[in-house]
Amino acid sequence: MATPTIPHITILGSLNTDLVAYVPHHPLPGETLTATSFLTSPGGKGSNQAVACAKLSRPRSLTSPSAHVSMVGAVGSDPNGTLLLTNLTSHGVDPSLVSTLPGTKTGIAMIVVEAETGQNRIIISGEANHQVDESFLTKGNWLEKTDMLIMQLEIPMGTVLKAVEEAKKRGVDVLLNPAPAKKLPGSVYEGLKHLVVNETEAAILGDVDEEELDTLEGLERVGEKFGGMGVENFIATLGGRGVYYLTKDGKKGLVEAERGVKVVDTTGAGDTFVGRYALDAAAARKEGKEFDIEGAVKKANKAAAVTVQREGAAASIPWRDEVE
Repeated sequence: MATPTIPHITILGSLNTDLVAYVPHHPLPGETLTATSFLTSPGGKGSNQAVACAKLSRPRSLTSPSAHVSMVGAVGSDPNGTLLLTNLTSHGVDPSLVSTLPGTKTGIAMIVVEAETGQNRIIISGEANHQVDESFLTKGNWLEKTDMLIMQLEIPMGTVLKAVEEAKKRGVDVLLNPAPAKKLPGSVYEGLKHLVVNETEAAILGDVDEEELDTLEGLERVGEKFGGMGVENFIATLGGRGVYYLTKDGKKGLVEAERGVKVVDTTGAGDTFVGRYALDAAAARKEGKEFDIEGAVKKANKAAAVTVQREGAAASIPWRDEVE
């Protein structure tokens, strides 16, 4: 039997330049702080997830990838846009479907990271990302060539909803990471292959108090709620508690967080998780094999643990040979 070609994963989403300040603690209202350090780096949840898929699909040498990774989105006609396109290419992402929009600024994310805990606060100015409309879905006929579509909510909601609809029509698996969290119509969940959320997103979308997720029973109830709406694989990332998963056929469990991890910066950890998880899910689909969700979650959890020990977003994501 012929060996299947590698899967094609497409990320439709945001591209931002991250402006990151590291501070002793998050400022109180009216407080002015002096940062201990500052960096500018490529970011945006869409871009980060594309880079995560690409870096974790291959060793640092950029050879022998386990997936072809493409990015669909928009940047402005400014130096930040050039920086983001170079970042994609240098990590093995195909940027040919990223549009450079004349007279438009590239998206910006202002990030404040607390030095002691690594926890962040983020403010986003979407700029070019706001112009990623439904016309982007037909450029280059890319949906017809995609095995898995990954999306977030940092581009217009109408584009996301239309992309989900069109992907389902074509039998394309969809992984939705609904961040920043917004209430979604029930039709989004019908036949949704993968839903990846953190605790806050699970509470908002599941319409429950976040305390509901403090127990396994509560996590299972929320997971079953999404399953009842049509989600096939529900994954909730829980920070230091680990990752909970529940599938439509009853597989469930809590994978504990990696031990001995010194958290430096949590920026990009969730995107790393999504990228590594997606590689296993897309490969199983392409090869016609049963998806080992527990194995995928464990690998993704391990990769995300590497990310939180480093500063920045794209730069902190490990290559495949760093986690194998």
